[in-house]
Amino acid sequence: MAIDAPAQNTENPPETGPGSTWSSLRPLVLRLHFYAGLLIAPLLLIAAASGLLYALSFQAEKILYSHELEVPVGDRTLPLGTQVEAARKARPEGTVTAVWPSYEDGATTRVLMTTPGMEEGKSLAVFVNPYTAKVRGELTSYGGSGALPLRTWLDQLHRDLHLGDLGRNYSEMAASWLWVVALGGLLLWLGRRRTTKRALFVPQRGAKGRRRTLSWHGSVGLWAVTGLVLLSATGLTWSRYAGENIGAVQDQLGGATPTVSATLEGAGGTGGGHEGHGGGHGGAHQGADVGIDRAVASARAAGVDTKITVTLPEEGNGYVVKERDTQFPVHLDSVAVDPSNGKVIDELRFADYPLLAKLTRFGIDAHTGVFLGLANQLALAALALALILLIVWGYRMWWLRRPTKERRLSVGRPMPRGAWRKVPLPALLPIAAATGLIGWFVPMLGVSLLLFLALDITLAAVTRFRGRTG
Repeated sequence: MAIDAPAQNTENPPETGPGSTWSSLRPLVLRLHFYAGLLIAPLLLIAAASGLLYALSFQAEKILYSHELEVPVGDRTLPLGTQVEAARKARPEGTVTAVWPSYEDGATTRVLMTTPGMEEGKSLAVFVNPYTAKVRGELTSYGGSGALPLRTWLDQLHRDLHLGDLGRNYSEMAASWLWVVALGGLLLWLGRRRTTKRALFVPQRGAKGRRRTLSWHGSVGLWAVTGLVLLSATGLTWSRYAGENIGAVQDQLGGATPTVSATLEGAGGTGGGHEGHGGGHGGAHQGADVGIDRAVASARAAGVDTKITVTLPEEGNGYVVKERDTQFPVHLDSVAVDPSNGKVIDELRFADYPLLAKLTRFGIDAHTGVFLGLANQLALAALALALILLIVWGYRMWWLRRPTKERRLSVGRPMPRGAWRKVPLPALLPIAAATGLIGWFVPMLGVSLLLFLALDITLAAVTRFRGRTG
């Protein structure tokens, strides 16, 4: 595979496997791969480097915030209501929206609050010792993932470079092209004729210069291609433009993620589900309330146990108790509890999710490093490191392919123009149609591809003009 690789030697191209169709397609794939790798690689490099840091941040947070997250194991845990009240006393100006009860010996309870001036999508997490009800500290927590400041900062760096909606264009552009350069490189690598199958998977021994770099580039890329394509696909699911199209298709196919209904009988509110970090920010429930301990007991009696999030009721809604154990096998069941009597009013089992919703959840959790815990995070780090190396090797080959090595500023040339003319019409038409459809569905890919074509046409016109004047 040749992700982000420059073009091969056009004067003496490597032999390819048999088949007239591939022989005609190869120059077109190689030229597209050259331009995509050359121009998109800087964005991919930023995404890979920030993604590598993000993957390592899970373990770093455990060390950096150990005082807030861990306490000495005590004899018995106090009622949740007592722990929540301790957090309220520490932050009387805050409104408690959700609680993450301690889920293992030595872990603190996390009480999430909204406070004046808090950014949208973030909460103040107050960490309480479950054995003594003493507050251990406060940190800003982001969304339903519970990411703390370090991981939140790195996540935003990876997502939008801390530039808001404008910065999200960079990550969507990178995700839009990653699968293209990955699969294009795979075709180029598989299409090379080699003496042994071992050379397909393992870098060649004794190779030197550009051939050695290409050997490492292709072999490592072959091992990483599946993960890179999955990262690209899952990254697009929550992008700005392609994400909207993906969501629309998912809804049409009946694969939208369901939510448990927490609306109380006779209530006029519209808040069915309290997903995320703790529902809306409206007024608290004003009626009879059995308390958080009774609500959790009812949820556990209904089979919602292990690591849970408890969303406190607002006016017209009940408690929502939801499992958040994303490690396989996942536990993501949820129930709604009536605060007036502690009875379960609605249940939602992860087993009842539509298949597409399950796959989307698995994909997003894997992309964010929470699906398989440490193994997932190590796999993400390995993929990010592989992508960084592939980009570096690609630029190195581009440098080694410069026609005159005495000229330091010269670089490798792409395949000659007009490669599309060599493609047979029966193959060209469906390729053009598929490209147009994909470009419409993934707008960043389509717009940038048009810009590449405009750039190529402009360079061709300049070259012809210089030829005439010369």
